Amino acid sequence: MENFRRSGRPKENNEFVFGIRAVIEAIKAGKDIESIYIQRGLAGDLMLELKSLLKGIEVPVHNVPAEKLHRMTQKNHQGVIAVISSITFQKIEDIIPAIYEKGETPLVLILDGITDVRNMGAIARTAACAGVHALVVPTKNSAQINADAIKTSAGALFSIPVCRHPNLHKTALFLQECGLQIVACTEKTNDLIYVPDYTLPTAIVMGAEDEGISNDIMRMANHLAKIPMIGEISSLNVSVSAGVILYEAIRQRGIS
Repeated sequence: MENFRRSGRPKENNEFVFGIRAVIEAIKAGKDIESIYIQRGLAGDLMLELKSLLKGIEVPVHNVPAEKLHRMTQKNHQGVIAVISSITFQKIEDIIPAIYEKGETPLVLILDGITDVRNMGAIARTAACAGVHALVVPTKNSAQINADAIKTSAGALFSIPVCRHPNLHKTALFLQECGLQIVACTEKTNDLIYVPDYTLPTAIVMGAEDEGISNDIMRMANHLAKIPMIGEISSLNVSVSAGVILYEAIRQRGIS
C-alpha cells in the first residue's frame, strides 16, 4: 500500500482555476479537480468543448447562478470556476489487486453520503490509524476534501488512498466480485457489529446520519450490522460509529 500512499502526497491548499479555457486546459493536463461551478445558461463552442470533456471524468458539476460565482471570486471567471483538489484521487480498481499481491486482506471503507467535511476528516484519521486500505466516496453528495477536512484528519487524507466513483452500487458490486464482503453499518437490523467475520476481505459502508445508507447498497450487502445502544441517546456521530466498527474489525484480525 506504500506506493499508493506516496502518490497522495500533499499539495497546496485548494486552488481555483478561472475561465472556460483555463478549466479545459486543467482537465486536459490531468489535474485532480474537486468540483466545477458553471454559470447557468452558458453557451458557445468553448462550453460545448468543456461539456464534452466533463463526460469523460468523475467530477461533481454544479450549475449555479452568476451571484454564486461572484461570491467565490472577484476575478473574471467567465462563468466557470474549477476547484483543484488538495489530494490525488485514486482508482479502487488499481488498489484492490495490489493489496492481494502483497498478501494482505483488504479492508475498505465506503462513505455513502457523508457531506460534513469535519466528519470526513475525522473518519479518515481513524481509518488511517486502523490500517484501512482505501476510502471510497461518491462523486456527488460527498464532503469536499478541503483545508478543513485535511486539518480535521490530522493529515491522514494525504496518506490514505481516496477513491471517487459516480456510482457506489457499482463499486460495491466490483468489490464483491473481487472477493470482499459488504458490511453495511445500520440500525435497521437485529445483528450487532460482532456478527460478521472481519478476518475476511471486507468493505464497511457508513451512511449519512440523516438518511443512512442508500437502499440499493443495503439490498446487496452481505451483512447488516448495528452498534449496540444502551443509554437514552439512540445514535452516535458517524465518525465515532466508523471508529467503533473499524476497531471491531481490527480486534478480530488480531492486529496489535
